[in-house]
Amino acid sequence: MTDEFEPRLGRIGDRARRGDQRFAKQLKKAAARLGRRSGKARFSGAGIGRGGASARSIEMRTQRLPRFRMRRVIVKTHVSRSPRGGGAGALKAHLGYIQRDGVERDGSGGQIYTRDGVAPDANAFVERCEGDRHQFRLIVSAEDAGQLGDLKDTTRALLAQMEFDLGTRLDWLAVDHHNTGHPHTHIVIRGKDGDGKDLIISPEYIKQGLASRAQDIVTERLGPRRDLEIAQARQSEVTVERFTGLDRSILEKALGAGVHINEGHDPRGRFEEALLRARLRHLEVLGLAKPAGMNAWALKPDWETTLKALGQRGDILKALAAKNRDSVPDQNLRRFEPGTRGRESLLGSVVASVPEDELRDRRSLVVEDFHGTRWIVDIGLREPGTIPPDGAVVEITSRSPRLREIDASILSIAERSGGLYSGALHIEADPAATPAWRQGHLRRLEALRHAGILERAADGVWHVPKDFARSAVDYDVARTGRIDVQVQSWLPLTQQTRHAGLTWLDTDAGNKPGDQLVAARQARLAFLEERGWLEDEVVETDQTLRKRLRVVEWQRTVSMLFASTGRSGVDLFPGDSFEGRFEKAIDLGQGRFAVVGNAKEFALVPWRVEMERHRGREMTFKRTAAGVSWTIGIERGIER
Repeated sequence: MTDEFEPRLGRIGDRARRGDQRFAKQLKKAAARLGRRSGKARFSGAGIGRGGASARSIEMRTQRLPRFRMRRVIVKTHVSRSPRGGGAGALKAHLGYIQRDGVERDGSGGQIYTRDGVAPDANAFVERCEGDRHQFRLIVSAEDAGQLGDLKDTTRALLAQMEFDLGTRLDWLAVDHHNTGHPHTHIVIRGKDGDGKDLIISPEYIKQGLASRAQDIVTERLGPRRDLEIAQARQSEVTVERFTGLDRSILEKALGAGVHINEGHDPRGRFEEALLRARLRHLEVLGLAKPAGMNAWALKPDWETTLKALGQRGDILKALAAKNRDSVPDQNLRRFEPGTRGRESLLGSVVASVPEDELRDRRSLVVEDFHGTRWIVDIGLREPGTIPPDGAVVEITSRSPRLREIDASILSIAERSGGLYSGALHIEADPAATPAWRQGHLRRLEALRHAGILERAADGVWHVPKDFARSAVDYDVARTGRIDVQVQSWLPLTQQTRHAGLTWLDTDAGNKPGDQLVAARQARLAFLEERGWLEDEVVETDQTLRKRLRVVEWQRTVSMLFASTGRSGVDLFPGDSFEGRFEKAIDLGQGRFAVVGNAKEFALVPWRVEMERHRGREMTFKRTAAGVSWTIGIERGIER
């Protein structure tokens, strides 16, 4: 008689995953590496660009230390392409943001430095970048950055190694941030090599090679990770309210909506499994998991997405705490989505602008409604200079996805040309189109090509797919979000109450509910009565007073600009035109205006979001019965 038994493949004493399952997983990975993808492969750029050979040599080299002994460093990279007329503005906005107050240890603004030392400002770098096709933005974050002390030496060593790998001198600047739990460095590299040509870096080097170099440098300076450090780093992730490495391990072990944690086969394995069980018990506290048997848990749908959102919320609370050191941020901070919680819109004051993605300048606003509740609002990507300042009164509503005019034009030409678009086909379909309008089409097509929406043939003809309209709308929604932000007043309520000019509080729009708003309106009426502009017992402003307040503010602003510039102001009447350079924007109680000037005169014209990318350029403005129209140079822009 023989005993029945079930063979289990694997090493002796291995009580973790079954050996046959592990072998099947290895087999699938090997098959994936050997198999060929069907269809035409997209161009990846892997064969061109500097650093490709270095990336392959780094990958093939023999490691002196096991990977788990290396110091962990995360390197995030973004290639910021410079749109025509908007590149300098986008770069200035990014550099201004990474230098913002509160990022240094003492709460001061960020300090720019280069290979040669600390730089007073970024003006010279911005001037050198004028006309560049792109810049590289990097965030380098070492897990043990706190032990490095001053990060400047480490950053310079990394950039020196990068120059060696790429075979060219780099023009760069950096700013260290100490405002989070993990100190990190923002680096901006000019998109030109040492010979003045476009700097093209191999994707392999950007994705893997640069992080490996950073790990080598930090490991050399701090030494390899010790067992105690590794254990402490993993254990610190147990109670963190964000997506962690432990969560990544749970996600790998999960089968469907559940996960089972087995006993490890050695001390290291048992320690790791104990951490995973402790993490899952903490997820129970957060309401993201519940017990489903011995060493088994059922996971809430989209639990990992919820953890990532909690991490973003924690970053926002830290940013608010750094910005308002004397106040405690609201722990009940909510995320606003139109249509949820019975709210279709949100009216309130901007508390702060915080990052959603620091590399791509994606922002969120913290808005406090007039009942005192604070909300997080993801506003997506915004043009430089268009983000409402702290204190501005904004109204948040949902944005209806719609096809852009330039996309509708591309689609129209493609439909009559069998799904094709080219410059010649555009001229044939619309002979009156200006070169600037057609050039705008090409820039838009290039942006959509980078997003994988369409392809361009070798002869320059674009192949427009049948689902182009839907894909283009989805692309814009992903970049700019589904939120529409309307600035009701660029001045905070506290300034509006005693402002000598027309304000949002003086209009009918300012007559909305909310304790804060009611108190501000009462203070405003008291100020107007104090100045003698409001008769006794009058509880609102009329059209006559509003006109008077508008004129008073306008005349004061024109006088101040004349005193500071020595130029005379010009009032534009219907039929008048004015040529000048868009110098800056100023915020008045009656709205935001663009200051446009030449050598002798200046004019104030209503500011528009679309104008901001052309700041510093020569523009022509014409006053019509409907308002003020503007053009760039002698040709119409793509706003046609």
